[in-house]
Amino acid sequence: MTAVIQVDHVSKGFVLRRGRSLKEMAVLVTKGRPLTDSFQAIHDLSLSVEQGETVGLLGLNGSGKSTLLKLISGVMRPDSGTVRVRGHVAGLIEVGAGLHPDLTGRENIFLNGAILGMSEVELRRQFDSIVDFSEIETFLETEVKFYSSGMFLRLAFSVAVHTDPDIFLVDEILSVGDGPFQDKCLARIQELSAEGRTLVVVSHDLDTVAKVCARGVLLETGHKIVDGSLEKAITRLRTAHR
Repeated sequence: MTAVIQVDHVSKGFVLRRGRSLKEMAVLVTKGRPLTDSFQAIHDLSLSVEQGETVGLLGLNGSGKSTLLKLISGVMRPDSGTVRVRGHVAGLIEVGAGLHPDLTGRENIFLNGAILGMSEVELRRQFDSIVDFSEIETFLETEVKFYSSGMFLRLAFSVAVHTDPDIFLVDEILSVGDGPFQDKCLARIQELSAEGRTLVVVSHDLDTVAKVCARGVLLETGHKIVDGSLEKAITRLRTAHR
């Protein structure tokens, strides 16, 4: 098997500003307190994912799941270590990411598709299918700043799954939208898995993860605690945080 995602000794930290306004920052300075705090999201983490694997990233809030997914997608760069990815990556990292609020749904299909690597010819060929899957035809000429979060999801997900990805990254957004569309998204993800695509899924909904992932990676405060079967990772998560 071939590793399509290779994360080697990666660390990532952030600097958090404590004061939100000039007044708050002035008070901190007056009291001799630092204006920033540091936060280490990922600690010397290594991970290898082979072609066709379905991996669930598990952990509590602040464990580093979303940060790791953003490092894999290329949205962020590590402070140290390396991340190598082979193949075309499509990611749903944040609801509406890549959608421009002042453009219509139609215009955003072409913008977001281009961002995800689709040519204009491909987009025109897939356009009707994208619209049909998203179920937003009535609002196609409406600026997306007037869309609900569920409509954002419909449009973003539909474009992403039509890019023919080798690697599909999903972060929590399956919790957005109504039940029938969530089921539709889940079914499409299962189709991608059946086609041999590589999936990395972040979700607090363990039942959803269990439907699409065979392998589980459990993170805790930026450290990899478990890397094995999904059942093993879920069991460890539940026993550690009862």
